Amino acid sequence: MEARGEGAGVQSADLTSGSGNEDEPVEDTTAQAVKPPEGRMKRIFGFEKEDFSSWHRIVCLLNRPTDPAALGIFRCMFGMLMAIDITQERGLSHLDYKYLDGAPICRFPLFSSLEPLPMDWMYLVYVVMFLGSVGIMLGLFYRLSCLMFIATYWYVFFLDKTAWNNHSYLYDIFSIVHTFIFIVYFIAGIKKLDADWVEGYSMSYLAHHWLFEPFQMILSVDQVSLLVVHGGGLALDLTAGYLLFFDATRPFGIVFVSYFHCMNSQLFSIGMFAYTMLATSPLFCYPDWPRRFFARFPAPLWVLLPITAPGPQPSSSCVYPEVQKGGKKAPKTPSSNTTPKVSQPRFRHKLATVFAFIYVVEQFFLPYSHFITQGYNNWTNGLYGYSWDMMVHSRSHQHVKITYKDGTTGEVGYLNPGVFTHSRRWKDHGDMLKQYAVCLSANLPRYNITEPEIYFDIWVSINERFQQRIFDPRVDIVKADWSPFRPNPWLMPLLVDLSPWRTKFQEIESSLDNQTEIVFIADFPGLHLENFVSEDLGNTSVQVLQGQVTVEITEENKNYTLETGQQMKLPHGAYHKVYTVSEGPSCYMYVYVNTTEAALQQNFTRLLGIQERVRNGTETEPLPPELLPLIATDDQGSEVNATDPVVQLFLRRQRRMKEVKKRREANVMERLNRFTVKKYYLLRRGFLMTSIALRNLAFGLPPVDQLTREVAFANMKEPLQEANQDGPLKEEAGHGEL
Repeated sequence: MEARGEGAGVQSADLTSGSGNEDEPVEDTTAQAVKPPEGRMKRIFGFEKEDFSSWHRIVCLLNRPTDPAALGIFRCMFGMLMAIDITQERGLSHLDYKYLDGAPICRFPLFSSLEPLPMDWMYLVYVVMFLGSVGIMLGLFYRLSCLMFIATYWYVFFLDKTAWNNHSYLYDIFSIVHTFIFIVYFIAGIKKLDADWVEGYSMSYLAHHWLFEPFQMILSVDQVSLLVVHGGGLALDLTAGYLLFFDATRPFGIVFVSYFHCMNSQLFSIGMFAYTMLATSPLFCYPDWPRRFFARFPAPLWVLLPITAPGPQPSSSCVYPEVQKGGKKAPKTPSSNTTPKVSQPRFRHKLATVFAFIYVVEQFFLPYSHFITQGYNNWTNGLYGYSWDMMVHSRSHQHVKITYKDGTTGEVGYLNPGVFTHSRRWKDHGDMLKQYAVCLSANLPRYNITEPEIYFDIWVSINERFQQRIFDPRVDIVKADWSPFRPNPWLMPLLVDLSPWRTKFQEIESSLDNQTEIVFIADFPGLHLENFVSEDLGNTSVQVLQGQVTVEITEENKNYTLETGQQMKLPHGAYHKVYTVSEGPSCYMYVYVNTTEAALQQNFTRLLGIQERVRNGTETEPLPPELLPLIATDDQGSEVNATDPVVQLFLRRQRRMKEVKKRREANVMERLNRFTVKKYYLLRRGFLMTSIALRNLAFGLPPVDQLTREVAFANMKEPLQEANQDGPLKEEAGHGEL
């Protein structure tokens, strides 16, 4: 489907542009046809109500001839963007990490029986996908190219649920039918009518991004979050389709959605999605806009531009209506090359119409089909890929514990969360958790753990609510029942009745100083939380907000019962357990100060003062040897020569702050150069690793030494990245959990 200049979407015909590049289109040499006058509905929506008066009229409407120029432009841009996307978000540049042969990796396909091919063959799959996208872009062997892209894309899509998101599913839709763009905006807007989004809890952290700094000149951060991020996002999604639909509002719509998608490209790591949506905007314009646009260029440039004339040629894929000629019906006889013959709907036209209606209904139905696939419902409904609840939910994980029990000996142990997998999305989805547990049970026997039972204790906060359990920690997930069509029996309910506490959270947090941290916990009756207070966390206390809890200090073997409003100090360097003993859920909060980090900040402040006094000549005392690196001009050299670990850490932080400042203050050319270099090495690695894989398939594996050198050459990084291989400042990492 594509949108007419003034409104309704109609199916574009399978028309091909003729050759030639004249300034004027070829005119009909036969008797001049006179079009009947158009009514108001025709001018606004592109069709009359009589077009829906019978099945025959509907088929004719949806198969009427339409200039395919706009669709051709989108087809070219879509193919180009997908070719770029394959090397990035689809993962061609790091395919060997994702599908490592022989490694005990836990995977999360849609169907458990679906397995990836050997790694070299997976590279071949990506090559076929890439060639299909290039064929779509160039219009070469178009149907074959679409089939190549569709088959391989859906295969890769089904292989890994952890990579699913709304825009990846949207690419799948585009690859089948380039149509119905209106639905993308409107359904996304309907999903944002969720109370958490309307009240401003879903994406509140975005208000601190530099893109929203202009709004902070007149609004507070909280107002930017509520009015601009959430209110503006909701309003745009609900109205974008309508703004783009009508001639009078289309210019405003294009400006708004372009600004919106450009912001998204900077706010989120969403690959080509923002640019793909930008490419869809012209589909709402007149279908012949490319011809009129390129015809305005000077004649000498026409050889470099798409052909603008003659117009669309007759096609058997269209149903051509009878037109009036001098007040009488034109004869149904063959005409000249530029005059199409009147035709009647055939079986394929009717079949295409049926498919179009089914497809529209399907796309409206799928986002609300979660009552069927109930096994995939968690705190949010269904398979995320087709829900269109984009950015409606934000999560934070406070505590994740995996416990195994040997089925023979009864031995209990713990696993590092994320062992045997690169993904973290299993923590939020019951179907993935089941797959992960089964995979762990299959791998643990290698480590002399027989018939293992696997238990997960996962604490999650969604949209700034209490941290609470998402799955029952008492259930062995390996043996637990799960079906895609039945509710998950071991999913713990979201405590939505406690949502009003979020306003109180903000009041409590605003009353704390910068060094005090706080964590809000809610738990179910009969369960308990086992926690360890690190030595770094001094002055840690627990305070009950609602319900009743019993705190057990493990080393002291003592219990303390706390009611609503009561609190107690917890010993650091020791374990404790908090039991919920009230009839309803308990709510409590941990309040603590990271004394080590506080002391480190004080040392940094002192060192910064010394450094500034030395540089401006006001320091009167000679510096001790361990502080001499503070006055060195070579930042990286002074950092290496520093013997005091605090001084070394201080200099490293200063160097990083300078790098961040330099990146933020870089001009357009510097940013473009950095972007180009980064993408070059990304594409370079994908191309070289693909070449190695294809060589292996064609001629077999080379000697190990040769293969090692080839992979090392492909892994070569850009100079700036090689200079910063020390990674994040792990010594400065805050305590995300107690």
